[in-house]
Amino acid sequence: MTVGFTQGTDLSFPGKKGKVIHHSLPFISPQQTSHNLVLVSVVASSLDGGMPVESGSSAAARQAKQKRKSHSLSIRRTNSTEQDRSGLQRDMLEGQDSKLPLSLRSNLLDLFSQIEREFENLYIENLELRREIETLNDRLAAEGQTFEGADLAKGALKTKASHSTSQLSQKLKTTYKASTSKIVSSFKATTSRAVCQLVKEYVGHRDGIWDLSVTRTQPVVLGTASADHSAMLWSIETGKCLLKYMGHQGSVNSIKFHPTEQMALTASGDQTAHIWRYMVQLPTPQPVADISQTPCEDDVDFSDKDEADGEAEGPNDCPSIRVATTTLRSHQGVVIAADWLVGGKQVVTASWDRAANLYDVETSELVHSLTGHDQELTHCCTHPTQRLVVTSSRDTTFRLWDFRDPSIHSVNVFQGHTDTVTSAVFTVGDNVVSGSDDRTVKVWDLKNMRSPIATIRTDSAVNRISVSVNQKIIALPHDNRQVRLFDMSGVRLARLPRSNRQGHRRMVCCSAWCEDNTTCNLFTCGFDRQAIGWNINIPALLQEK
Repeated sequence: MTVGFTQGTDLSFPGKKGKVIHHSLPFISPQQTSHNLVLVSVVASSLDGGMPVESGSSAAARQAKQKRKSHSLSIRRTNSTEQDRSGLQRDMLEGQDSKLPLSLRSNLLDLFSQIEREFENLYIENLELRREIETLNDRLAAEGQTFEGADLAKGALKTKASHSTSQLSQKLKTTYKASTSKIVSSFKATTSRAVCQLVKEYVGHRDGIWDLSVTRTQPVVLGTASADHSAMLWSIETGKCLLKYMGHQGSVNSIKFHPTEQMALTASGDQTAHIWRYMVQLPTPQPVADISQTPCEDDVDFSDKDEADGEAEGPNDCPSIRVATTTLRSHQGVVIAADWLVGGKQVVTASWDRAANLYDVETSELVHSLTGHDQELTHCCTHPTQRLVVTSSRDTTFRLWDFRDPSIHSVNVFQGHTDTVTSAVFTVGDNVVSGSDDRTVKVWDLKNMRSPIATIRTDSAVNRISVSVNQKIIALPHDNRQVRLFDMSGVRLARLPRSNRQGHRRMVCCSAWCEDNTTCNLFTCGFDRQAIGWNINIPALLQEK
């Protein structure tokens, strides 16, 4: 059986003829050890009238002496070597009159000697921890901080030492980090006072939302693509659903709007991409409720407790479209993304069949099949002003396709990540920004893409990123439900607030900027079935740099 006892108490068990044998353990004060409880296993067996044989957990002792008259065992310390101790034990056992067999008596002494060795090791270990605590306190005090608990009980020394090390590490990171470093950690402390305000929640989908986009023509509306086989158009100001597209037979994975016309392009798990026209009328804006301003959080970690999902209520009186204007077929797998080329006369699609296809919008014919990736594609994006396409893949690469010269279609392969590249997007200038499941985001120069000009390291996988047009602020949606903002040099600007009352409660799949909108200039969506509109005080963000 296993017996627990405290320091300074007796361990007793029945002996022969009903007598009780007391095993007295020396009292070990709190100043000597941090452990107030030791477990000893006593294994009983029927030996010569029922005397048990006791076995214990690993421990250490110098020497043991048994007194027959009092039937007690006491442990005393000795500086003898292991060889001398064995000899003393044998001499002691041979010179005593006992009914116990010599082998059992020797085993019993060995077990109690292990107990003392354990106490000794713990005592030495805690002395070292105390010295480490004092050293850390001295270093923190030199920086104007004090660490409470210099006279802590020994039992808490390990925990406090770990906490002090963490505090010191964070302090040193913040103080001594080189400002010119191109490698930027997302864990650095910032003191941003910019205002990030949650303005509107767009709720109506019955499954997770993969993608979202904002129209580039009037009226300006928000589009969402969901795993519930539908795409929806929303009024940004009121949060009301204006139109629902239900022409796909599978999950809708992407939505993009024509640059000049009221047309939408959606990609689906049914192996097709659809082009469909829409006409919407914006409702009369209602007064926006006064939402208290919430500072962008950089170091406060909210509770991860999820709210109950419940069934999302469908949008009321929302008209729907079930037939596409144009259907693009030829892929042999899920179409994961699609986008319009500059001018809107051609579109590009990316599929799990490892190919990207270029189509003519008017004729629906396949113009080019872009092959070369070794695994499934995850995303595609077109340049806003040039005939350039970038495709991302699970093969850890992204490829740049150049269609500027009709006679030559060049391709460049970039191997800057160690895991799936979830998205790669163009900026208005000459940059490409790529995000990956390897928890990094990299900024590349189109004129020299041998190595990234900035690397952002985060604590979670990055999904479909977005870069603002005017100020080039990168919005990173994460698997861990966070959304972080960085500039093009890799400096962290803010983290959007998230708690049980606001923010996403599941993985954030996509982000999209709309800087010209006065109500919401950043949108995010996730697998909590909702899209969120944010108002980001961009001047305050840039002022904090």
